[in-house]
Amino acid sequence: MRITFELEPGDIERFHEALERADRRVASADECDIVAAARHSLETLPIDCAPGYIRRRMQEVARLVDMLEDEAWALPQVERAEVLKLLAYFSDPEDLIPDDVAVIGLLDDAIMLELLLRQIRHVVAAYAEFCTARGAQPDAGGGDERIALARALARTRERLHARMRRRRVREAMVAAAAKAATAPAG
Repeated sequence: MRITFELEPGDIERFHEALERADRRVASADECDIVAAARHSLETLPIDCAPGYIRRRMQEVARLVDMLEDEAWALPQVERAEVLKLLAYFSDPEDLIPDDVAVIGLLDDAIMLELLLRQIRHVVAAYAEFCTARGAQPDAGGGDERIALARALARTRERLHARMRRRRVREAMVAAAAKAATAPAG
């Protein structure tokens, strides 16, 4: 069965307010505490008995945690803050729908994940490409070969970081132009 629903502007506003609370938690918490809380939530929440849509979004949380902890990826601070905000929301048991409410307790988390994953999709795509490139590297032999492979991976990372930033800026410009075009004349 497929159930579809539409979020109205007021609904989206409630999610934005909840996200602002998460943003304040990020500002006052240590990154490792936020990541630990997200890992704890992944381990303790009843994700296995949640509907498939929710389970799939929760798998994305695990990937985001891995991305933050991947030293070779070295996610820049601006993008790190966005991911941390998402994890702070996810790990809050008293968000819009308390997580312990049977069946639907994780629905708001899945919706928020969907909204935010759309915003950071270029980051997620770049990281997936980075992991593929890293996995395709041959095993390093001696010191010189290991250094050459590390440099090649670093160049790949920098190229992907630059690409994700360009795409984000381009989308922001398009959104601003669309907003300006629909704004009432003053």
